[in-house]
Amino acid sequence: MKYQVTEYARINLDSEQWECRVCDHVLGNARENYKKFTKIYNRNPREIHRPQLDPDKYEYDFAPDPKLCVIYEFYCPNCGTMMDVEYTVPGHMPAHDIELDVDVLKEKMKGQVEISEPGVGLDITQSVRDGAHDHADHSHDH
Repeated sequence: MKYQVTEYARINLDSEQWECRVCDHVLGNARENYKKFTKIYNRNPREIHRPQLDPDKYEYDFAPDPKLCVIYEFYCPNCGTMMDVEYTVPGHMPAHDIELDVDVLKEKMKGQVEISEPGVGLDITQSVRDGAHDHADHSHDH
């Protein structure tokens, strides 16, 4: 039986392995941190949160300092689906934020019906995109 843990990660309780929900790729031992089995992209936070003031003129420019903050992006090594994102300090190991008791979960799921398809919710992607904005100064874009 497969148990959905996050939007993109599940545990195969029979094999006790983490799997990607998108491509069924086996990531690794479900008793370990699934992030250990992903491809990790160490992002400079200023790529995501650009300075709002000229960093050559101002010490504080409203963007995260890359000496104090990094963004880890975790991807399925097979299909490239982004499985998680984590803000942390440089050099810090990825958080072990999901630790399940596999034996208890197996016992709890005995006799349960496996949910194989993700739930269908309201698709707001286009409305979010239409209302999306950034805080960049576009006054010089003419």
